Amino acid sequence: MAGILTLLVIGLSWLGAIVVWLVGDQRPKAQHWLAFGFSALAGITSLLLLTVIDSRPALDLWFGSAFGSLTFIPNGLAVSLTVIATVIGSLAVLFSMDYMRGEAQLGRYYFLVLFFIGAMAGLVLSGNLLFTFFFWEITALCSYGLISFHNDDPKAVKGGIKALIITQVGGVGLLAGALLAYANLGSFQIADLLAKANTLPVVVLSFIAFSFLIAAAAKSAQFPFHTWLPDAMEAPTPISALIHAATMVNAGIYLLARFQPAFASVPNWSAAVIAVGVTSALITAFMALTATDLKRALAYSTVSQLGYMVYAIGAGGVLASHFHLQSHAVFKALLFLTAGAVIHSVGTRDMRRMGALGRQMPFVRNAFVIGALALIGLPIFNGFWSKELILEVGFEHSPLWVYALMLFGAALTAFYTFRMTWLVFFGTERDSLHAHDAGSAMKVSLALLAIGTFVTWLSFGGFSRLLTASLSFHGLHEESTLHMMETLLSAPLTWFALLIVAASLTLFFVLGRKSALADAPAWWKTLTETSFGFESLNHSVVRGVNFIAEKLRFTQSGELNWNILGIMGGLLAVLLVLWWSGV
Repeated sequence: MAGILTLLVIGLSWLGAIVVWLVGDQRPKAQHWLAFGFSALAGITSLLLLTVIDSRPALDLWFGSAFGSLTFIPNGLAVSLTVIATVIGSLAVLFSMDYMRGEAQLGRYYFLVLFFIGAMAGLVLSGNLLFTFFFWEITALCSYGLISFHNDDPKAVKGGIKALIITQVGGVGLLAGALLAYANLGSFQIADLLAKANTLPVVVLSFIAFSFLIAAAAKSAQFPFHTWLPDAMEAPTPISALIHAATMVNAGIYLLARFQPAFASVPNWSAAVIAVGVTSALITAFMALTATDLKRALAYSTVSQLGYMVYAIGAGGVLASHFHLQSHAVFKALLFLTAGAVIHSVGTRDMRRMGALGRQMPFVRNAFVIGALALIGLPIFNGFWSKELILEVGFEHSPLWVYALMLFGAALTAFYTFRMTWLVFFGTERDSLHAHDAGSAMKVSLALLAIGTFVTWLSFGGFSRLLTASLSFHGLHEESTLHMMETLLSAPLTWFALLIVAASLTLFFVLGRKSALADAPAWWKTLTETSFGFESLNHSVVRGVNFIAEKLRFTQSGELNWNILGIMGGLLAVLLVLWWSGV
């Protein structure tokens, strides 16, 4: 049964992609409903996977000695991420029925969305590192196609190329680590790497561990690769919610969480993971403080929250990290989609032109406020419980000064979130924008995500049980929801963190409202525009790849024979690498 459900989750999404493409752009209504139907079926199937959680392979398909077995393992970590990808994916598709109405090339749009959802499910369910890389690359390709969906917009194309190149740096890291693991273990199976990690030479294990850290940082837009995500906001907003908040950026977090037991003993690996998480969380929180583009502000917030998850993994808190991943996926998808409803209505992303929109868009305002309160981490929303759990783990297993920095990050989060909410929905009207409330499909999506923001934390006990039962290498201990509540509510640190957040909110109301529209100091503006100096580094990588591509352009003759020769040459090169690695 688990094997059939696994195939259905991936297959329904990919079958839907093909069907919607074949229906043609002359029948947009049929495309909308077919895309939603297939994505919803994939979501329902993924929920059924929760009933067959197992640490053993549900499918084992032999692909020859070079590639080994393609296994799919429905463990708690993988299935929970599959549920997030497919269920939030189906809500993003539902939202698109209003948002993308009247847009050209719907077939291309939905093909990429559905193909991405299936690939994301394959990525996390795969038990074979080489096929994990295969699905990893498909998500990167789909992400590029969706960011640059409006391919007549130079900014969209530039953002898509940048995202593709930077995330490919991570792809190289993942492939290098996978090949080295194979060369030493004779297997691409993730379970073999986890079980035999302590038999590998320290140098080899260290190389794999840091290669995977680079892969995760690039995929999840973590320091020093944090510059591609804000530029990816040129994508249609449902895509920002699906790929750049709820799914693809989570792949890096998944990779770190999956292999944390194997790499925890590697010298300086945990410290490096903590450093990446803390740096990412803080610098992007600073950048969000003065952002004037609504989607970019949310993008900075996403990188910052992912930083909290990375920090938790470095401190040994895989359960806390993954619990926050679940909460963040729900409330950030809600925030992105409400932002999409605003942008779709008023035609601008510039928060300086907004203000007092809440009177014209009460439903959207209420949904956004719910998401914002979860992002701030106020009781009783899901973000409160998961973020406090991370801070508790950090206090116990990381240096005190690091914990203090993350607490400071929570204060910054509260400040920029209130600024963002106030600039858009409250205060005085600053421009004559003709707003209207969201369409019915949009409202259904927003309502379900808003409900999720209230209630998903109640699943903590079951979530803990699923992970504990199926992740035997992680040494997790099962906790009930009631025990988690008692622990957090009785901890002085929780109340201290809430006091810090309350102080930040007070500071905003006393001082922040008057300066929210003021220009940032020149030095601050420079730091933000250059991403703390790392924009030039990332641009150098992109320029370097573009330079090489220009030099190799002569190989793209447009003739099929030469293209096939190039593909076969690439395949031969991969096989030679595999052979050299010890096949």
